[in-house]
Amino acid sequence: MFKNLMETLEAYQRRDPAARSKLEIFLLYQGVHATLYHRLAHWLYCHNRKFLARFVSQWSRFWTGIEIHPGAKIGRRLVIDHGMGIVIGETAEVGDDCLIYHGVTLGGTGKDQGKRHPTVGNNVLLSCGAKVLGPFKIGDNARIASNAVVLSEVPPDATAVGIPAQIVRIAGKTTHYADEVDQTSVENPTLEKLEALSQRVELLEKLLDEKFMEEKKERVKSGE
Repeated sequence: MFKNLMETLEAYQRRDPAARSKLEIFLLYQGVHATLYHRLAHWLYCHNRKFLARFVSQWSRFWTGIEIHPGAKIGRRLVIDHGMGIVIGETAEVGDDCLIYHGVTLGGTGKDQGKRHPTVGNNVLLSCGAKVLGPFKIGDNARIASNAVVLSEVPPDATAVGIPAQIVRIAGKTTHYADEVDQTSVENPTLEKLEALSQRVELLEKLLDEKFMEEKKERVKSGE
């Protein structure tokens, strides 16, 4: 237990430039606390102490803002950065050396029975807001982009982007989806609507001006 804890603290130091010492991480990082609570909850769950296991996990959720079902399997050296709003389902599995940011969900679709949640390989990055939904595999060294919604398997060494997520890179090489899911040039729908509204107002003003000039000409002709 102590060895696993020290490995986790060292992983936080490597991945978080704001981490100054192991003591600070141990005392103040809610990701570490959530992981420790989960280790206890999972042990209780595996020893058929389901109520106590759920009690511990709910207590952890209350204090950390991170919800990990006691049935979930979590690997070694997991780093949870910020952490608020993370949800990990009962049959989810997370490998070793993973990095998970806030707002991530490892959930189900509501259509599956038994194994309902994803299996995440080793050294996987799950960026903030990512949603991985369903009983499929996220391969080793994969990268899931911010706010991506992943609904199918992601191969090892791949990068998944978008809603629904598409594989834009595998082992450093871009795929044909890269141009289709170019998040650097996504149009702003609010700006588009404002521009359309502005054009509409200009057109109405022009029509009103023309109408005013016609009425003025009519009045001049009639001698008013």
